Amino acid sequence: MSETFDVDRIRKDFPVLSRELPGGRPLIYIDSGNSSQKPTQVVETMRDHFANHYSNVGRAMHVLGSESTEAYEDARDKIAAFIGAPSRDEVIFTKNASEALNLVAYSFGNRTNTDPRFTLGPGDEIVISEMEHHSNIVPWQMLVQRTGATLKWFGVTDDGRLDLADGVITERTKIVSIAHQSNVLGSVNPVAEVVRLARTAGALVMLDASQSVPHHPVNVAGLDVDFVAFTGHKMLGPSGIGVLWGRQELLEAMPPFLGGGEMIEAVWMDHSTYAAVPHKFEAGTPPIVEAIGLGAAVDYLNAVGMDAIEAHERELTAYGLEALRSVPALRLIGPDSLEDRGGILSFTLDGIHPHDVGQILDDQFGIAVRVGHHCARPLHLRFGIPATTRASFYLYNTTGEIDALVRGLHHVQKVFA
Repeated sequence: MSETFDVDRIRKDFPVLSRELPGGRPLIYIDSGNSSQKPTQVVETMRDHFANHYSNVGRAMHVLGSESTEAYEDARDKIAAFIGAPSRDEVIFTKNASEALNLVAYSFGNRTNTDPRFTLGPGDEIVISEMEHHSNIVPWQMLVQRTGATLKWFGVTDDGRLDLADGVITERTKIVSIAHQSNVLGSVNPVAEVVRLARTAGALVMLDASQSVPHHPVNVAGLDVDFVAFTGHKMLGPSGIGVLWGRQELLEAMPPFLGGGEMIEAVWMDHSTYAAVPHKFEAGTPPIVEAIGLGAAVDYLNAVGMDAIEAHERELTAYGLEALRSVPALRLIGPDSLEDRGGILSFTLDGIHPHDVGQILDDQFGIAVRVGHHCARPLHLRFGIPATTRASFYLYNTTGEIDALVRGLHHVQKVFA
C-alpha cells in the first residue's frame, strides 16, 4: 500500500464511522455497495450552498442565481474530467443510474427518432446479462413490450464470470447493455471483448458503471462504449443525483426523455423546439445541491487518488477472500480470486438464512452488511439460492473490520448449531 494512503486519517472525515450503536457497539459499515457514507467535506459543501448561495439555476439574473448556476455547471465539469469525457456537454444529470438507463431505453423504438441506430421492432434484439441489477433489466423488458423486439442475455459461469457464448450477439442486435462490475459477484466484465462483438454486429454498447466508477479509474473514451450510467450515492455523494454519459452525436439524435422548463429552445402552442445537449435531457428544476455535492465527492476522490483507492480495496478483497475461507460451510458466490474482481463478497452459510445472518451481525456486533437478492433476483435464481449476505468495501474500511465480520460469522454458526 502506498504510504500516502492513510485509512485512519480518511476515516476521520466520516463522522458516522466513529458512532457507537446501542450497547456500546462500534459501527462497522461494510455495505458501501448499497450506498456509501459521506465525508464531512461533501456534507459541508452542500450545507454551505443551501445556507449561503442557493437559488434556481439557468433562470435568475441576480447574484444567487449566478452563483448557483456556476456551482452546478462546475460540478458537470468536474464529473466530465473524472470519467474522461471528451466533452462536458456529454454529461447528463439524472436522479440516479436507473433514470439514466431508462432514458437511453426510451430512445429506442421511439417514433420521433428515425435514426436507424435507434429504430427497433419485431426481429430486432437487445442483449443484457444474467448478472444485471434490476435497473438494467426492467427498462429493457419494458422496451420489448412496447416494440415487439427480443430480449437476449449472456449467461454466467459457475465461478461468476460473464459467459460470452457464441450467438447471443447477432446482426439483429441493436444495443448491448451490461454491468461494468457486478453488484453481487464483484466480477469486472471484459468490456473490450463485449465491445468488439457488438461493433462487429453494428450494435451500440451501454455500461451500468454504478459499482465501478466509485472504486476504479474509469475513462469512458478509453472504454470505447456509447453510454455509461452511474449514481452519486455510491461514490461518497448524496442520493437523488446520477449521471448519464453518452457520445454527443448519439445524444443529439435522441429525443427528450422528459418535457418541461429548461429543456426547450422555444415553445409555441402547437409545437416546441428543444435545447442543445445536455440541457435537452434536464427538464425542470434539477437536483442542484445534489449535483454540487457530487462535485465535492469527486474532489474528495481525486484528492485521495483513484489508483490508491483501487489498491487499498484490492488489499481488502484479498484479505477478505482468505479470511472467509476460515468459515466452515461458507459458499462464496462469485470469483474466488482477485483477477478482474472488485471489493464485493457475497456468500451463503449452509442451513442459515441470510436475513438471520444480517440480523445477528447487526444486533450483536454492529456490523452493517446487506442481505437479500440485492436487486439481482435472476442471478440468484441462476445459482439456485434465494438470497446472499454481501460485504462490500470502500476506501474507509480496514482489515480489522473484516476480522470482526469473520468472528461474527463464527458466532452466527454457533447460534444455529
